[in-house]
Parts: sequence; structure tokens; C-alpha cells
Amino acid sequence: MKIDVSQYEKSQPKAKSKTDFKLEGLNLKRFTDKQKEAFYREFSTLISSGIDFNQAIKILTEQQKSKFLKSIYEAINDDVVKGKTLHEAIQNHKQFSPYEYYSIKIGEETRRLPEVFKQLETYFARKIAMKRQVVSVLAYPMFVLVITFAVLYFMLNYVVPMFATVFQQFGKDLPAITQFVVKLSSHFNTIALVVLGIVLLAIIGNKALKSNDNYRNITAMLLLRLPFFGKLIKKVYLARFCQSLSLLLSAKTPLITALDLTEKMISFYPLKKALIGAKADVLKGETLANSLKKHSFFAQKIISLTIIGEQVNELDKMYNGLAEQYNKDIEHSTKMIGTILEPVMIIFIGGIVGFIMIAMYSPIFNLSQILER
Repeated sequence: MKIDVSQYEKSQPKAKSKTDFKLEGLNLKRFTDKQKEAFYREFSTLISSGIDFNQAIKILTEQQKSKFLKSIYEAINDDVVKGKTLHEAIQNHKQFSPYEYYSIKIGEETRRLPEVFKQLETYFARKIAMKRQVVSVLAYPMFVLVITFAVLYFMLNYVVPMFATVFQQFGKDLPAITQFVVKLSSHFNTIALVVLGIVLLAIIGNKALKSNDNYRNITAMLLLRLPFFGKLIKKVYLARFCQSLSLLLSAKTPLITALDLTEKMISFYPLKKALIGAKADVLKGETLANSLKKHSFFAQKIISLTIIGEQVNELDKMYNGLAEQYNKDIEHSTKMIGTILEPVMIIFIGGIVGFIMIAMYSPIFNLSQILER
């Protein structure tokens, strides 16, 4: 069985049907990963019990309380009633990715749709779990940074000026550390606005340059070199690569098609570039293992297990096992990073507060010396 991916890439936009217009006003909303997980789980259960597509979609539509989801299901149902296959019904809806479309197409052609739905459910469940793990690591540092800024704002705008008023009455030179904090306090609002402006410019610049390959490559390399987080980011994308390839290969997707769809799903430039190179090498007749070996992004264990998988013709099982390993590594790494960051952040806040307090109390401790000058 061969699927020509170029048909998707080169196909011209089709005329909009009535069902397409139903979703046009809802572009601001998104079919979330959690909702997709539930969709594929429930659809798989219904299809496995012998219910046809049309009836299954009707049941799912009736269960939905969200008008947004209901309109998606109704649009798909209308297309199925008109004689379209399920993969054709979802193809033109932006809420579904090419990855899902081709997986469902393969499931219909091989009559393994319930199995494909189950695998898509597993994929989205893993994706959700991975996001939660990453968010759990980043949430605490972000919260601490907000608290730190709030503490700085309070101390530099209210506490330090009160001390500065008292120090002015001394009429003597203050310690250098105290002078620095007083000057920082007087210019804090300006500095905060400048920092905010830089952050906004960085966000706008990132949006403007995110399609530039050189920019994506530089930012990706910088992320990979971050202490602790660099290795975690790499594991996250390798896990996603293994999950995607495992799902597609287990659904009997041709290797070239699987690599192409996996590359379309992944936005991280080093991995995307490696997959483009690997796909070109496989098209020339090289093995997948030799193709991956040329790119340093792939760990040695991925290459070793790919060699074994190709030899025994069980690449899907090998990549499924790798995905499980990486998910466990990510879970362990996030816990370790969280454990390390907590005391580091406490020390960070304590250091800032302590520095300001020492600067403010230093003249008081040396009050007698200042008055004698």
C-alpha cells in the first residue's frame, strides 16, 4: 500500500461546503489535546462495539455540551452522510492535523480504524502528560520570579525611599552599596519599563522571525545548551518523534510517509532538519538507522534499536519502547529539576532581599563613624 503525501502538499483548496462555514466563525477556539483524547477514546469504543460511523458521530454529538465541539461533530457527520469517508470529512477542518488525517485514512484502508483510534488516544494522552510535566517544572520558577519582582517593587518604591530620607539628614557620604541601592530605587520604574519593553520586543521579534531557519536554528541551539533544561527539551522532542513514528508504523504506514508526517508535526528545528535529511537518505535507498546516524540529535540508543528493529521488521515496537523510556526519563528529570529549583529560588529571593537590607542597614550600623566625620 502506497500513499502519496505530495497529494496533500500540492492539493488546491476545495470549495467550501456549508459545513465548512459552520466552523469559520469559531477559528479563535481550538480542539484541545484533551478533547481529542476523549474524542478518539469514545469513537474507538463505539466503533469496536459494531456501531457504524454515522451513528457513532450522532451519539458523540448528542453527548457534547460545548457548542464548539458540537458544531465540529455535526460538520463531520454531515460530510459522512453525503458519502465522504471519515478521513475526507476531517481533511478540510483546521482542527485536525495531517498526522491525524493520514492515520485515519490508513486505518480505513486497512480496516484497522478502532486500533488507529486507540493509538491516537494514546498519542494525545502521552502528549498531555508530557505538557503537564514540563509545565510543572516551569510553573514554580515563573511564580517565584513574579514574587521576586513584587518584592523588589515594594522594597525599592516604598522601603528604600524611607531609608533614603533618613540618610539625607546625615549629610555624610554613604557606603557604596547603599548609594547603589538608593540610585536603583530612584530609577526603578524607568528600568522596569525598559525591561518590559525589551521583553515585548523579544516576543514580537520571535513572532516575526519564527519562520526564518537561521533564527530557529540559533534559538534551538541556545535552548539545548541551557543547564538542566537543555537535556529535558531534547528528551521531550525525541519522545514525540518516537511516539509519532511508532503510531504510524504500527498502522502499516510506509516509512517515507511516516517520516514525512512526523517531520510535519515537529516544529523544533534541529529535529525537523534531521528528519528532512533522513527522509532524503531513505529515498536514496539507505536504511533508516544509517540515515539517523548522520545526525547528532539522535541518541545512540535510538540508532542501535533502529538497527535491530529493521533487522526483525518490528520498528513500531522498538519505537514504542523508546517512547516509554523517554517518557519515564522526562518524568524523572522534571522531578529532579523541580527538587533542585525550589531551594535555588528560595536562595535567589533571600539573596535579593538580604542584599537590599544590608545596603539599608549598613549606614545605621556605622552611624557613629558617619556622624564623627
